[in-house]
Amino acid sequence: MKIASVKGFHDILPGETARWAWVEQRAREVFARYHFREVRIPILERTELFTRSIGDTTDIVEKEMYTFVDRDGTSLTLRPEGTAGVVRAYVEHALAQQEPVSKLFYFGPMFRRERPQKGRLRQFHQIGVEVLGRDDPAIDAEVLMLLHDLLVELGLRSFTIELNSLGDERCRPAFREAIRAFGEAHRGHLCENCQRRLERNPMRLLDCKVASCTALMATAPTMESFWCQPCREHLAAVRHMLDHASVPYKVAPRIVRGLDYYVRTAFEVKAEGLGAQNAVGGGGRYDGLVKSLGGPDVPGIGFALGLERVLLVLGAAVDEQLEPPLEAFVAPLDAEAELQTLAVARRWRREGLKIELGSASRSLKSQMRQADKSGAPFVFIVGEAELEAGAATVRDMLRKRDYRCAVSFRWTVPEVRAYLRSLGESAEEAPRHE
Repeated sequence: MKIASVKGFHDILPGETARWAWVEQRAREVFARYHFREVRIPILERTELFTRSIGDTTDIVEKEMYTFVDRDGTSLTLRPEGTAGVVRAYVEHALAQQEPVSKLFYFGPMFRRERPQKGRLRQFHQIGVEVLGRDDPAIDAEVLMLLHDLLVELGLRSFTIELNSLGDERCRPAFREAIRAFGEAHRGHLCENCQRRLERNPMRLLDCKVASCTALMATAPTMESFWCQPCREHLAAVRHMLDHASVPYKVAPRIVRGLDYYVRTAFEVKAEGLGAQNAVGGGGRYDGLVKSLGGPDVPGIGFALGLERVLLVLGAAVDEQLEPPLEAFVAPLDAEAELQTLAVARRWRREGLKIELGSASRSLKSQMRQADKSGAPFVFIVGEAELEAGAATVRDMLRKRDYRCAVSFRWTVPEVRAYLRSLGESAEEAPRHE
């Protein structure tokens, strides 16, 4: 009996992994331009890290976390998001004492027990950034510029950055009370969960995914009516900087992030091609989170993108950006040829050439089928004549042409590549080696 993967947990197989690696590499390049450094954190944390940071009345904590009790009685949870773990590491290793501002990025799997659907799995992957140590509007604008640049670099075209302010400890209490009063006035239209949240955390009503609650809360008060002057000025400054840098965005007063730690600047990225669940990422400012987890009173801001969702939006466009996995396939025709090609291929590989070796135990026809399936643009055929000449015959797989004893076994990789390029640049028969 075969053992299948767990529902909502998917394998990423060869071929698909190349698309993932391409996205990750482009992200690394953009992060380097903004001087972000990578941090790697555990996928398993103490449960209290998430109940204290995300909020114990959020859907994530109440319904979606994978939590278990370890043998020593400690409650542990597979991380449902990345920010809390990054902040925990920042506090635990006293990074605030080592540098005034930390600019960090991460990649990795997250875990939520949601209903699996297109672009939403129980194990999903995020690309995230965090800036710890600055609370000024300029860093908010810079993070949003980074987000926009990253999406453009990845090839997303039809996307929108939606921007809002969630206020702070001075003005949000009045908004919270307004939402509570609104919910009480419409209690009969709220789902069971929202009725329970009404007293504990009425802000969570704005994040409910039940259709009836979503429709009702579309008529609820918005935060912009309650902003204090500092919050209003902060958002205005962020918008002014984005406008000056020609970064497009849309003000969306009903954005409420699904995590309790957000304050002031909050944003989401919406993209075409995902249906109703069209968010590919989001983030915002979390000025009280570090202190709440036992650290100094250090502000922070960040965002995360769902890698599966980004790849869904990109579709086949990623494939056009991928480099061929192989530069050449080597087909030895007998045992002596196999012995020699093993040594030559090893030298070329150490110089950086991407080669696959066939087996002399298989016929040339069989090896050619394997080479065609591998995607190699050229095949180096080595038999008795080639061993005598000290050079491989080259089969151009695209043009279906052979060049007898054309690539010398003594050539360096730059010489091999120059010759292969010449085949693509000229319809005439390329010169043999000398």
